[in-house]
Amino acid sequence: MTKLIGYARVSTRQQSTDRQQVDLLAAGVRRDDLYVDHGVSGARASRPQFDRAVDALIDGDTLVITTLDRLGRSTQNMLSFADELRGRGAGLRVLNLGGGDVDTATPMGSMLFTIMAALAQMEHEIKRERVTDSISKRREAGKDLGGRPRQVTESQVRSAVRLVEGGEPAAQVARDLGMSRATFYRRSRALKD
Repeated sequence: MTKLIGYARVSTRQQSTDRQQVDLLAAGVRRDDLYVDHGVSGARASRPQFDRAVDALIDGDTLVITTLDRLGRSTQNMLSFADELRGRGAGLRVLNLGGGDVDTATPMGSMLFTIMAALAQMEHEIKRERVTDSISKRREAGKDLGGRPRQVTESQVRSAVRLVEGGEPAAQVARDLGMSRATFYRRSRALKD
């Protein structure tokens, strides 16, 4: 008996696969045939749950994914994967292609898969280019890029101590410096030593 094997993936732990899982279950994938990777980049060759999903495929089964980029980032990897599916006698269904099956065993299905893989790789490269461009423009404009919090200097801590000695609440002064009250007290004690 053939079955549907579902696969969902997100690149970071903060992202959620909820939407992908809902779509896969609605497409007929049983919950116990659903494999999910959290915090795993599509660029990695080995993805633990993806590997388990592929191992579960037998002749006649279909791997179901929501978007083509869940398989990987490069056209070469996706085409290699298509060959592996063909060797197993398994199919592939990508839900964002209108719900139709992409049968990589047929010439038309193979061509469609190749085109979609190339488009997915191009889309990834365009996104990366946009992010790089955005970062460089923000740097040029002197804007905050996030990352580590700014370093609070000893001079700033001394000024803050004078504010507290003048009657300002320590909690508010610490918040204004971007640190906890405990850190503020520790830094002010270190200045006296």
